[in-house]
Amino acid sequence: MAGAFSSILKSSRAPFKVRSFRYQWTADLAASWAFEMEVLVLGWYVLVESGSVLLLVIYGALQFTGALISPFLGIAGDRVGYRTLFMLTRGLYAIAAMVIALLAFFDLLNPLTVIAVATVVGLIRPSDLMMRYALIGQTQPSDQLTSALGISRMTSDSARIAGALAGASIFAQFGMVPVYISITFLYLVSFYFSMSVAGKPVHEGVVHTSRPSPLTDLHHAFSYVWSKPVLLGTMSVAFLVNFLAFPFSLGLLPYIARSVYEVGQEGLGTLSASFAFGALLGSIVLGSNRFSLGTGRALIVATVIWFCLLMLFGPTTHFLIGVLILICAGFVQSICLVPLAAVMLRVIEPQYRGRVMGLRILAIWGLPAGLLIAGPLIDTIGFVATTILYSGLGLAATIGIAVKWRNSIWCKSAPANQHG
Repeated sequence: MAGAFSSILKSSRAPFKVRSFRYQWTADLAASWAFEMEVLVLGWYVLVESGSVLLLVIYGALQFTGALISPFLGIAGDRVGYRTLFMLTRGLYAIAAMVIALLAFFDLLNPLTVIAVATVVGLIRPSDLMMRYALIGQTQPSDQLTSALGISRMTSDSARIAGALAGASIFAQFGMVPVYISITFLYLVSFYFSMSVAGKPVHEGVVHTSRPSPLTDLHHAFSYVWSKPVLLGTMSVAFLVNFLAFPFSLGLLPYIARSVYEVGQEGLGTLSASFAFGALLGSIVLGSNRFSLGTGRALIVATVIWFCLLMLFGPTTHFLIGVLILICAGFVQSICLVPLAAVMLRVIEPQYRGRVMGLRILAIWGLPAGLLIAGPLIDTIGFVATTILYSGLGLAATIGIAVKWRNSIWCKSAPANQHG
């Protein structure tokens, strides 16, 4: 037992031997805590101040508008390096947080102002995940990808637990200004550590006598993805879970807390932290680098279980049972998305890494689309029926993806199922 634990601990430490990963992990941790505090606090603020679930889903959807430009940020990362992008984007997050804090201090904040700031920040925030994954793919050896990605996911998973609880608690006890001072500080910490991550390696990329335009690079990225069935399959899964699964654990949580379980800010924090706690457990399992199920098969099986749990979650009105289901859903979410990223990074050639991972972020557009459709559906047919409809469609589509790309994702001998 002790020997097995020591072996797992050693495997989990291996990614930290890379200097850039140590700084990146710290920077990502601070940024993730700030993200979770900010989204939760502002989502609650918009819902309470406006009393409108429509404004809530609009606010949630605006967090992901930048997914449309993420391929271009990926191209920029391939050209100038991710350290430069990290510093620029995380500096902008800090400035936006300062603006919210000042408006709240002078009693000038309102839901429309929050939505305006969310529009600006939403242009770049979706690309943060792309930059994290692309940098890990750049700095970690292939056999450490799943472990490094799992450990990296711990930053966002732990943030959804501690950041959500801390944000809700500080907001409830002290108000908007103190919580936004804390958020600004975390963004500044992230900016500081981002300065020490790896720059652009000189040996990667294709040398051009004249650099092609961004649109040409983007066209090459689409052609590259279209030529690889494994990338088409993983992209499809990524869009599917964003469209049909994530709305119920992210943007709609304030509605669920208030209207289904009839709990306040602390109850909302508990729901958010429950999903994140399950995700953290999944990330720990993957970070140990001892996960034996093939990565391609893992993401399909986990997606099916995720939608089954969602189908159970809809009719549940008991708060503690809902918390338990969210913990389980968070666990399988990690088992789905971390292997998905590992499969992609393993097959993408270095010169295409940033732009292809940028295309993967386009799948996030499924979340705002799912939110915007869910809002009117809940008003029309109710929350339970909407949840069952979403989960049923998700199950059918997941099975369809597994059948269509079975040779690239499901077959045991496929590259997607190579361990490590």
